[in-house]
Amino acid sequence: MEKVFLGLIVIIILLAAPYFYKLYGLKQITKSDIPSTGDWVELTRGNIYFEWFKPDASTEVKGTMVLVHGFSTPSFVWGGLINNFTTSGYKVLVYDHFGRGFSERPRIKYDKNLYVETLRELIQSQQIEGQVHLVGYSMGGPIVGHYAEIYPGDTKSTTLIAPAGFSKSIPQMNSWTTMPIIGDWFWRVFSDRLYGIGNMSETDYSDDPLSINEDRFLPLFQDQLRFRGFNESLLSTIRHFNLFDVRKVYESLHYKKVPILTLWGKKDGVVPYSGSMEFERIFPNGKLVSLEDGTHDITYRQPTIVGNEIVKFLDSL
Repeated sequence: MEKVFLGLIVIIILLAAPYFYKLYGLKQITKSDIPSTGDWVELTRGNIYFEWFKPDASTEVKGTMVLVHGFSTPSFVWGGLINNFTTSGYKVLVYDHFGRGFSERPRIKYDKNLYVETLRELIQSQQIEGQVHLVGYSMGGPIVGHYAEIYPGDTKSTTLIAPAGFSKSIPQMNSWTTMPIIGDWFWRVFSDRLYGIGNMSETDYSDDPLSINEDRFLPLFQDQLRFRGFNESLLSTIRHFNLFDVRKVYESLHYKKVPILTLWGKKDGVVPYSGSMEFERIFPNGKLVSLEDGTHDITYRQPTIVGNEIVKFLDSL
């Protein structure tokens, strides 16, 4: 009996050691860690990092855009698009989701209510006058969809880039990798294999002069890994946020008559292009722009095409 007990102790130590080793050296994010170009705003659940980009004084302001990033890559993914938007006359607000980038990482449930509440409170905190143009990338698509469906009167338009949420089925997520304790251990110990190591994109290189290629992308992405809570925010999102099938929300949004544009790469290996058929079914009056060679990373690998199409869409409203 004593040998069994000692054996269990050894196993626990062997399992715990790599978990705590991965936690060692991670710090709690503070305001002193955020870039001077942005700021924090205190919302109900904590401090969110945001940054404004505005047209110069000689440019007529046409409206305000709010950009909503995806699952794991924070707001730097918009870098190649910003100048196009501002020179075209749009004020642009970007932010990092809780748990990502330079926002705080509260230990809370990362569900639909959190993401919609955060976007709502951020917009209200900035005292934006009039309706906003919402742009959502990947997981940002369902977030934008939920928001516009709830607040159609505050939404001037919606743009979805490589959007999640158009799948006809929801994968079984109750595997051991997402179970309490076991899942937390797995995501912490094998975090390097889940993100941050090797290629983070389907496209090795883009000749778009505005693209964020691998040599710049990886350092920007890995910078957020210095802080506690990133890993936990991703796992909680997988557990509590529907990333796959929100077609009922999109269908409800269709009847709210909010103008909608979708840009989708035909070679998207993360959110399959086949979902575009559901987009066209749900939004018969929506506009679909298909990028022949586009993969899931079109936001930061093909920003010239993406930016031009979005500006053309907004200017037509």
